[in-house]
Amino acid sequence: MDRNLTRGHDDALVGQGCLACGTRSFSVCAALSAEELELLHGLASPVRFDPKEPLLVQGQSAPTVYNITSGTVRLYILLPDGRRQIVGFALPGDFIGLSMRETASISADALDSVTACAFSRMTYSALANSKPFLLRRLHDTANQELALAQEQMMLLGRRSAEEKVVCFLLAMQRRWARIGLASVTVPLPMGRQDIADFLGLTIETVSRTLTRLARDRVILIVPDGVRLVKGDHMAMIAAA
Repeated sequence: MDRNLTRGHDDALVGQGCLACGTRSFSVCAALSAEELELLHGLASPVRFDPKEPLLVQGQSAPTVYNITSGTVRLYILLPDGRRQIVGFALPGDFIGLSMRETASISADALDSVTACAFSRMTYSALANSKPFLLRRLHDTANQELALAQEQMMLLGRRSAEEKVVCFLLAMQRRWARIGLASVTVPLPMGRQDIADFLGLTIETVSRTLTRLARDRVILIVPDGVRLVKGDHMAMIAAA
């Protein structure tokens, strides 16, 4: 499949360069000057992925680094027994593949329609090595990924199902806010099975927990997400 963006509105937007990118201010690209952004734009190939289409496949060659510009990507590991462990969800502004070698250690696929800037790993690495500010921003990104991984380990630890679901919803609210979408309504492009696989729960447990939280008027289930009605109460649950 040719993943280049189709001509039309998307093509016109891409033609404006990285300065017109809506994700620039909260991605690693924010560390670059206008001239450096122009250089980066020259190295990028705009691509589109349909829902369920893979960006990376665990164990296969990973020659490309992606900067997600729209949509949501599911990151997961296939365990030896065939089970799937979701390790995260990439949102606009997130880079995929920065910390990987030539072979992908995880799989990544699109949850919805995803657009991204694709870079050759070798070319991007050479650019990063020549730009100290970009390297510093990459270091900050790596630290953020580490913090998310530590939070995930806590979620899979000694927390109840309710605490896990509440922590997940609050974490997603913070992540959407970081990219300029602060709201009591939290978009959830992933399905309940994805949430269950991320939290180490069954889909039945996730569904029952969400239903109970809605019945207690802690949340309101809306199309494609939830509204956090009692945010302070949820914060208390998360802090327990």
